[in-house]
Amino acid sequence: MEKVNGKNLLGINGAGRIGKLTLWNHLMNKHFGGIVVNVGRVVGKDFDALIHNITNDSTYGSLKTFLYGHSGSQKEIIRIIDSDKKLVEMNGVPVQFLQTARNPRDIDWSGNNVQLVVDCTGQFLDPTVGADNAKGSLRGHLEAGAEKVIASAPFKIKDSTQKMPKDASMMVYGINHLEFDPRTHHILSAASCTTTGLSHMMKPLLEAPETANILTASMSTIHASTSTQSILDAVPKTGTGDLRKSRSVFNNIIITSTGAAKALEKIIPEVQKIGFMADSVRIPTNTASLIILNLTFHSPVNDIGEPVVTADLLNDIYKQAAEGPLAGMLEFSMQQNVSADIIGRPSAVVIEGIETHTRTGFMGIKPELLKSFGIETQQDIMIPVCHAKIFGWYDNEYGSYVNMLAKLTEYVDKKM
Repeated sequence: MEKVNGKNLLGINGAGRIGKLTLWNHLMNKHFGGIVVNVGRVVGKDFDALIHNITNDSTYGSLKTFLYGHSGSQKEIIRIIDSDKKLVEMNGVPVQFLQTARNPRDIDWSGNNVQLVVDCTGQFLDPTVGADNAKGSLRGHLEAGAEKVIASAPFKIKDSTQKMPKDASMMVYGINHLEFDPRTHHILSAASCTTTGLSHMMKPLLEAPETANILTASMSTIHASTSTQSILDAVPKTGTGDLRKSRSVFNNIIITSTGAAKALEKIIPEVQKIGFMADSVRIPTNTASLIILNLTFHSPVNDIGEPVVTADLLNDIYKQAAEGPLAGMLEFSMQQNVSADIIGRPSAVVIEGIETHTRTGFMGIKPELLKSFGIETQQDIMIPVCHAKIFGWYDNEYGSYVNMLAKLTEYVDKKM
């Protein structure tokens, strides 16, 4: 493929949930002059099967409806340019499909003039693995001709003795994407859907003086099902520690783990000083998830003994962020939302303001303990401590994650 109107081309590796929706997003935004999608294998019996799969989705409907709504769903948006070369025009954007290479180093990015690749396979997440690895690696994309690659999942360095390479970094748009240096960074991770939502919930609190002093934090994500779970009960794979993920996703609420807290430390380093716990509860829905964030603050009191950190203060902090630095990424709502209302919502997170709650109590410190710190007193010192509960919705597929991934991708392209 060649550049169109001077616009760069985008490569997408993988056509699963995130790969397909990433394609849809860029077909709508039209930031790139063309898109090359590496599927890596033949889909169905013929090329029509691939087009059918790419243009229909059980969660978000057809591509026509996605782009133009039900009233415009009769609009023809697909034109076959060359079926032998698997070249089509979708919504006015040329799209080339590749179906032969599985290992990133074998994908013809160079021959297709692709400089920026988004790897949506979830298979290549270790930035320390070399391009010559037989099973493939993110660095293989660079060897195949790309200049930058963005993984649509958190990095996972398997060898604990290895450190994060200097040319690799984890970034979330709106949080730390301005740290991208095109001279240094060649391999990026856009973290996860949960980390994306959580980081947008934490950043405003850490930047507000009244709430910056966080003592402890915990998070539970009530998360929609994903393709890593079993449709029906299955026998766990050898070495699997999480037995619950092998149970039927249709019939169960499943407690599992999440790496969101650890990834958050990479995105917002200040979090490292906070005791942060995180877990995930999978539920049988197709998308839209909910973060329940619990925080403990050292909360000062005003002149009349009232706590400074209140639900109103927290909501005001989020309102200001939604109208200011995180506009278009963080949304504040006083509506009574349910998960279906969040599907497709183009925000990293939607704060459910009516459910923000705080309680402030006083923790007494005994004189004998204070004496060990050189403080002489005959009375307990009472320290105000505030516990807060904040709810944040996010569409873990398109609305939150793919939108933020696309914004990061376009930012990187502009800086290249």
